[in-house]
Amino acid sequence: MIPLQGLNPFQFVVNGLVFSSIIVLASIGLSLVYSIADFANFAHGDTLTVGAFGALAAVPVVAPAMEGIVLFGLPVWLFVVLLVGMVVAAAVVVLTEYVVYRPLDAGSIELLITSIGVALSYRAVVFLLFGTEPQRYGVPRAGPIPEIREALNLAVTPRQVAVVLSAVVLVGALHFVLQYTTLGRKMRATADDPNLARVSGIRTREVILAMWIIGGVLAAAGGVFLGLETLVRPRMGFDILLIVFAAVILGGIGSVYGAMLGGFVIGMLYELTPMFSMVGVPIGSEYAEAVAFLIMVAILLVRPSGIMGETT
Repeated sequence: MIPLQGLNPFQFVVNGLVFSSIIVLASIGLSLVYSIADFANFAHGDTLTVGAFGALAAVPVVAPAMEGIVLFGLPVWLFVVLLVGMVVAAAVVVLTEYVVYRPLDAGSIELLITSIGVALSYRAVVFLLFGTEPQRYGVPRAGPIPEIREALNLAVTPRQVAVVLSAVVLVGALHFVLQYTTLGRKMRATADDPNLARVSGIRTREVILAMWIIGGVLAAAGGVFLGLETLVRPRMGFDILLIVFAAVILGGIGSVYGAMLGGFVIGMLYELTPMFSMVGVPIGSEYAEAVAFLIMVAILLVRPSGIMGETT
């Protein structure tokens, strides 16, 4: 175990904010699908992977054309390939809706089982096109921002700032869509009662299509940011799927805002676990997932419907 004495404890908070941003983006799409399409989408983790590799495929084309152009300490081409990854993931999930889910016209359990097959198919295609080895986006490593390091003794890199700010912008945009647009009102109505929404004249199939696009875009952003912080791997989305499910369950199944809060809590708990070692408790980062799940279970024992879930 790496000794943590002398390390600023707020560094774990910084790391937690970054990881929470990724989990929040991933959790929103999963919660949207559950609340509107009424099934647990086990292919959602691999949608993150599809978005991450979609962005990776665009790097050789975009990076040379925009070499040397920097924004907020990061190459501009990174933001361009992020958009490409979003488009790829959205296109793939929409195609899956038309080819797989919609023709089935099945119940929740059947769709859940189908989504497992979809996940395996996504992963197989990624293995086929990109191989099995971890890859990188090739973003030059930048050291901590000097001003923050000197003032707060915290190692905060430009890429970490970009991840958190991008997540805030995307979540803010989603909030605006849900609360202040006609599409958002239709989505909320469909989530509350799809039959009543259909009778009221809402084209629920169009709402479901919008749900897939929004969920795919946010999942792709989470995948790209996860690949930026770690490595781009074919199993990267699958490896964090249980954490994403934990965030959705903790926040309240079917609640988008609950998924945001649950993602923040789970992400912070995951990264704050090594602090136990600083107070003499022999729990290191290898137990981060276990600690996060145990605290989730403790919260659910007090509030079984989740933090923002509706009680029945």
